[in-house]
Amino acid sequence: MLFIVREYFKNYPARKKVAEILVNNGIAIRDSKLFLGDIEISVNAIARAAGVNRKIVYHTIEYIEKTYELKNIFERLHPSLNLDSVAPVMGWEVLEISFKKGKFGCSLEKIAKILSDKTCEIRQIIGERELLEKNRLIIIVENPLKMETISEIRNIDSVESIMIHTAEKDKEKIICNYCKVKYCPRKVSMKDLK
Repeated sequence: MLFIVREYFKNYPARKKVAEILVNNGIAIRDSKLFLGDIEISVNAIARAAGVNRKIVYHTIEYIEKTYELKNIFERLHPSLNLDSVAPVMGWEVLEISFKKGKFGCSLEKIAKILSDKTCEIRQIIGERELLEKNRLIIIVENPLKMETISEIRNIDSVESIMIHTAEKDKEKIICNYCKVKYCPRKVSMKDLK
């Protein structure tokens, strides 16, 4: 999608920065207003984030609303929850996989099969397939992966690299050890094991 945005805004570098911020954060434009989900966002906040003045943001909104193709995209944007930065403090592990160009789709099934065979509890999967930049897949799993599982994924032809973000080593930093949540699936599953 950023490829489309860059093409439409190639002659307007300041507006392009604004449009990229909107896309990357899932901020929609409806009736000349900016929305993050159902929450209205101020033009000032976007201007500060893009490092431009408010006038540029207004011009960007106007240009998007006048261009049917862009309007059709920007009025449908929604933010999405991404757990990869929270995962380590929850005691989960993050597997970040980069793929060789043009090899993203054919690898998803193989990776899912490997994780399924190893009975890995998956919390979230986020895939990013860019036309110009590298494609990557982020998989958040509940428990640390065994080296044999990582090795199997690494041996898939299209996988270029794997980065693993492990859970906090200091157990005092893991949220479940000191949070006030009454019901926590992690705590329940730990009781079942005893």
